Amino acid sequence: MNQFKANKIVNVALAGHSGSGKTSLAEAMLFLAGVSDRRGKVADGNTVCDYDPEEIRRKASISTAVAPFQWKGKKINLIDAPGLFDFEGAMCEAMRAADTAVIVVSGKDGVSVGTEKAVEAAAKRNLSKFFFVNGLSDENARFYDTLEGLENEFGSSVCPVVVPFIQGDHADVYINLLENKAYDYAGGKPVEIPMPDLGDRLEALRNTIYEAVAETDEALMEKYFEGEPFTQDEIITGVSKGVKDGTVAPVFCGDAIAMRGMEQFMDGLTWLAPSAEEKAAELATDESGEPVDVEVDEDAPAAAIVFKTVADPFIGKLSYLKVIAGKISTETQLINMRTGNPERVGKTVMMTGKKQEDVKCIPAGDIGAVPKFAAVNTGDTLCAPTRKLTLEGVEYPQTALSMAIVASKKGEEDKIAQGMLRLAEEDPTLSTSNNAETREMVVSGLGEQHLDVAVTKLKSKFGVEVTLKEPKVPYRETICKTVQVQGRHKKQTGGHGQFGDVWIEFSPCDSEGLEFGERVVGGSVPKGFFPAVEKGLRECVQKGPLAGYPVVGLSAVLYDGSYHPVDSSEMAFKTAASLAYKAGMPLANPVLLEPIGHLKCTVPDANMGDVMGEVNKRRGRVLGMESAGNGRQVVEAEVPMAEMHDFSTFLRQSTQGRGSFLFSFERYEEAPANVAQKVIEESKAENAED
Repeated sequence: MNQFKANKIVNVALAGHSGSGKTSLAEAMLFLAGVSDRRGKVADGNTVCDYDPEEIRRKASISTAVAPFQWKGKKINLIDAPGLFDFEGAMCEAMRAADTAVIVVSGKDGVSVGTEKAVEAAAKRNLSKFFFVNGLSDENARFYDTLEGLENEFGSSVCPVVVPFIQGDHADVYINLLENKAYDYAGGKPVEIPMPDLGDRLEALRNTIYEAVAETDEALMEKYFEGEPFTQDEIITGVSKGVKDGTVAPVFCGDAIAMRGMEQFMDGLTWLAPSAEEKAAELATDESGEPVDVEVDEDAPAAAIVFKTVADPFIGKLSYLKVIAGKISTETQLINMRTGNPERVGKTVMMTGKKQEDVKCIPAGDIGAVPKFAAVNTGDTLCAPTRKLTLEGVEYPQTALSMAIVASKKGEEDKIAQGMLRLAEEDPTLSTSNNAETREMVVSGLGEQHLDVAVTKLKSKFGVEVTLKEPKVPYRETICKTVQVQGRHKKQTGGHGQFGDVWIEFSPCDSEGLEFGERVVGGSVPKGFFPAVEKGLRECVQKGPLAGYPVVGLSAVLYDGSYHPVDSSEMAFKTAASLAYKAGMPLANPVLLEPIGHLKCTVPDANMGDVMGEVNKRRGRVLGMESAGNGRQVVEAEVPMAEMHDFSTFLRQSTQGRGSFLFSFERYEEAPANVAQKVIEESKAENAED
């Protein structure tokens, strides 16, 4: 593909609800532009953008794909994003690389949660927005109902520019209100036909465009009020200006599979969408934290953001870049601002799905990739040493579901850890941690499908099989009353024996673990043995008397004992201390403590009651609620961690994906008797199996 200047490059993210036809739309556009010689189908697993084996198997996008094409003298970089909520992180990557978001909407299903999320993500990045109402060849599709839904949800910026003319036998006629032309698709290809009588409804839509155009310029406003018609150039220029400043969100329509409306939509992108030169400039920070304007200038020092990473054990690492300033080639000197280290560019490539094409350079405003950046991660800024600055990274959603990973074969824990590390390089919404307390490896992600894909990739890419299970809860144990007990260790083995004798007072206290003290008088226990006693107790408190969980809030005071001048030793007193612990703890009214977390849950107004009821079911306490604006409420509560494992699943189902939450550890509280009994019984059963 030819090199393009920034004023001829358009960076477009395709987003929207799962199943709305984003990948099919990309496939139709690539076919029309001559990038591919046949139109693949998602169902057949042969599309350009869904090339990962998991995408082919699941018949759905799970990662971001880039596919550029040329149309009417411009280069359009398509960035196809998944619609499934479990892979929302990939949508964030697509939005970070794009200057314009095309939100694809099903003409049959109308505005969905994925539509709302895509618009919200685009607005967060201040991207220009287009809508494409897809699937209109389906007899159940209702364009005008969908358009009304868009207008109701997103306001006056929604502006129809291509609409279907449905009258009699003319179901395949599309009216382009920008050109004031009609196209008939009955023969499979668009044929311009005489404009039909639009009727009151379409005339009203055309007036919507005229009003939007008039708002962009005083001279056009005056012309509008005087009743003079706008020229086609004035209409396109006016709408384009509105698209760039966010006051106009044009609506196109058609059917990607039936190839209806594609040419008009692609023309519309080249006419209306802002170029990289117009939209891709950014605000960065310099080394002292001061803001720096970074203009899209090919002759400036290089600055690029890494918005996606592929880390494959067979083909190596591939870093996708959006270049904001300068150009990146094999001669370019780069610094990774996260690490401070120089990075060498081996070669630069342009990606079309999984296909790589070597290019001379990646210029300002364009998107490409660089292989074998070993120490570069998604979100890193790469810039010239002569102008060190940091661009905004990729903002990912919080993880919502955690599961324990269990190796199918013993001894493969290191392979699992290495594999998960590589998967997290590709997908930063995946994270892995080792819980030393429960001795489990825990993986966290955005949902069940997300973690299921990770497990499948562990097997296919790294040859290790695992299963997932609910992670253990890190309970604690403590005591409720004071006891005084003796620990006496005496053993004669011929020659020197072993002797240690201690009296210890165990009592509750406010501490994170063990507080050790002594008030020995008269030398009944020599000071030299105090550390051994403390060490013996510190080892013991790792396992409580009820279910083997660590003991907290325990004061242990050594106050008496005895020793033998020959047979006493540090080991003997350490053993004596452990005997005192084992004897005293069951007498001190031990109880189980469970971790309590703070929940901050944001939901639509209509779901507030459902969430509050669910919190109560999960033994939680609602602390309060407040408005979050835009028809949403924030519910705050305290809930036992043991009850929160599948809360993300409940929230997604009850709010259709509109809800979100944050959950963090707050403190420990005594567990109810029935909960404690269950935990103790499970612990005994587990120990019996071991």
